[in-house]
Amino acid sequence: MTSRRRFIQIVPVAGAALLGAHTASAQADMVSEKDPQAVALGYVADATKADKAKFKQYAAGQTCFNCALYQGKATDAVAGCPLFGTKKVAGKGWCSAWAKKA
Repeated sequence: MTSRRRFIQIVPVAGAALLGAHTASAQADMVSEKDPQAVALGYVADATKADKAKFKQYAAGQTCFNCALYQGKATDAVAGCPLFGTKKVAGKGWCSAWAKKA
């Protein structure tokens, strides 16, 4: 009987710990704007902050959400991008490799 009680006490704590670890892992998997590849491509997590003087090809409305390279659904806040290996990009982000989704 005590093992059942102990199990019931541990399950919520273990679940919370796993959830916290997943959240931290998701943030760690994000590409940093200071990453050398990100800097070279002008990646920003918020497309409205793209350097319009340096990257003249930027146009309002271009985001990772509507880029052909974005490996998630248009509703995913973050997803993979082959340009950044295993790191994820923000759906609202932008980089100079942006290509219109077909």
